[in-house]
Amino acid sequence: MTNDPGHLADDATAPEAADTAPAPDAARLPHGRADDARDGAPGPSGGEGAPGAGGSPAGARSAVAEALAAAVRAVESGERSAASFFTEPKPKPRPAARPAPVRPAQAPAAPATVAPSAGLVEVLAAGGAPEQLAPQAAQALGEQAADILREDPWRLLAVPGVRPEQADGFARALLGPECGPGDERRAQALVVWLLERAALAGHTVLQAPALRAELARRSVPDPDEALQNAIAEGAVLVFHEGPEGEGEAGSEDGDGESPVSLLLGLDRYAMAEESLADGLARLIAAPLPEADWEAAAGAAPSPSAAELIRAAAACGLVAHSGGEAARAEPAALVTAAAGLGLRACAAAHTEDGRRRLAALGVPDAVTVAGLLSGQEGPGRDEDGSLALDLLVVLDAPQLDVETAALLVESLADGTRLVLGGDPGVLWSAGPGRVFADVVAARACPVVVSRTPDPGPLGELVSGIGVGELLQVAAPGKEVVIVPVRDPGEAVHRTVQLVADSVPRAIGVPADRTQVITPGHGGPAGTRALNAALKERLNPGPGRFGGFDPGDRVAYVPAPGRMLPGTVTSADAEGLHLDCDGAPVVVPPDRVGDEVRHGWAVTAHQAAGTRWPAAVVVLPGDAAGSLTRSWIYTAFSRAERHLSVVQGVDQALPRAVAEVPAKERTTRLRSLLEAQSRPAE
Repeated sequence: MTNDPGHLADDATAPEAADTAPAPDAARLPHGRADDARDGAPGPSGGEGAPGAGGSPAGARSAVAEALAAAVRAVESGERSAASFFTEPKPKPRPAARPAPVRPAQAPAAPATVAPSAGLVEVLAAGGAPEQLAPQAAQALGEQAADILREDPWRLLAVPGVRPEQADGFARALLGPECGPGDERRAQALVVWLLERAALAGHTVLQAPALRAELARRSVPDPDEALQNAIAEGAVLVFHEGPEGEGEAGSEDGDGESPVSLLLGLDRYAMAEESLADGLARLIAAPLPEADWEAAAGAAPSPSAAELIRAAAACGLVAHSGGEAARAEPAALVTAAAGLGLRACAAAHTEDGRRRLAALGVPDAVTVAGLLSGQEGPGRDEDGSLALDLLVVLDAPQLDVETAALLVESLADGTRLVLGGDPGVLWSAGPGRVFADVVAARACPVVVSRTPDPGPLGELVSGIGVGELLQVAAPGKEVVIVPVRDPGEAVHRTVQLVADSVPRAIGVPADRTQVITPGHGGPAGTRALNAALKERLNPGPGRFGGFDPGDRVAYVPAPGRMLPGTVTSADAEGLHLDCDGAPVVVPPDRVGDEVRHGWAVTAHQAAGTRWPAAVVVLPGDAAGSLTRSWIYTAFSRAERHLSVVQGVDQALPRAVAEVPAKERTTRLRSLLEAQSRPAE
């Protein structure tokens, strides 16, 4: 690796990178958005909401940067809505020749809005909650939100962003002396809230002792009784996992001597996992249509592709693992199946992944979201199943349990399913670890590709995958390390690399270079970096909810789905984006929740997409949050060049060697193992 070469780290005027959002106030109920929950990324050190300062004094900022910061502060504090910045008059009707709006798969309709009632505003005021919370409360609790909150004030925890101490304050204001930490309603709301928070971190269930400990930490007098009541009321499900009761739902016996582990979960995720396990078992057991697979394997372009074709011929479910170069093998399988007259389809996590499949000879490749929505792919048979004989899903580690369950439920008996992906990348933004659990359960053939990723970048990433941070030779400066001492210098060097050094030395323009950093907040998080990059690359007042035409953005229409885009214009209809060549219009009232600047993103947001160049920023405050899978994902987003702005010192090789991934508690592996166990 090259260490800070002069032509890639020359001096430049340090741009400003102040974190424009105020630090959260624990005494107030939230007005703004919950970015980490929306993006689906666990909040690392320096993540969303962490207070931070920029790389230079506030007094040195330009008037443009100050105006942009003021606009963003007004939106995130609740003083103004993002919609209020859309003051341009609606333009005259466009000529018919203008392209139609984006496909619904890329711009899904917003959920039906529940208007807050006067009674809801009144009860929120009585509890000391801000009026701005009314739309969120109505959306979370429905038309009867006012009555629900009067009856049970702790149901306010169902509103995104509300914390237990805030719900406690709200309940005290409404209930007075009757309010106490042992209230059964409080305990039940806390159990559900804890499981929802666990789902944001990827868990589908939690161990009962972990829940007890969290309840005790929040002053619930009798955590055991609280769990029993939540189970009895049907708020949560309890599962026995172990040799005598694996996967069976039931009640906790409370004797403390049971040999089985007790897991608790919300029915939404627990049932999705049950459905997924049943569906995968169904595909494994179903008879398969015959075809001349051996001839297809003989014509395969590589030994690994031939092995995959033979595995798919023999079993209705196959797992395939490998890096970027290995994607050619499932592409060869799809081509071979089509040549045998079968209805075959390949689906990727992102539009970029779909394009990479097309470049490998699969022109009809789709995205998973487009396939499920019916906007892409073959459509469905008369029975509602996808009209397919073979489905290959690339980027399978990005499948959360609910999406995977819906996908498998859409496949008819006899359809072959191949789950392919790179096992080193981060797991899904949503709950579950579907691909890892399928591989670990050994319920189906697992084909491990022998096709390595080429070049210095391939060597570096492959080493990380097995726990080694290698010093690779990079004669073409494919990998460059840029040491920094503090977050301010990290921001300065990052802007310098994107705006000057990488375009000049590597030939990759700024709009094809992606910055990746662990969190949203903090002095070198996405917000600080985006503010600095905007000022350097596309300065403007941010008159449309903080955005200007030409801004790079990350559009998040749903948790776990990030579409890179560029702002083209804005008017009364909303913010107009170009997302991978497709026009998108984001209504003004959704801009604040779904769009952020996108010169810098998190690794979770970047998963499934690659860019010609990537600049990975590792500020010192991120040292404790790094994992091998995070580093692997961030570093492998680069196709030609990777710059690492390194401020974590030895925490980087330590994370690669010693911290594989953040653990998740799931049931899919045990469910699959139980189904494949011979009957006694």
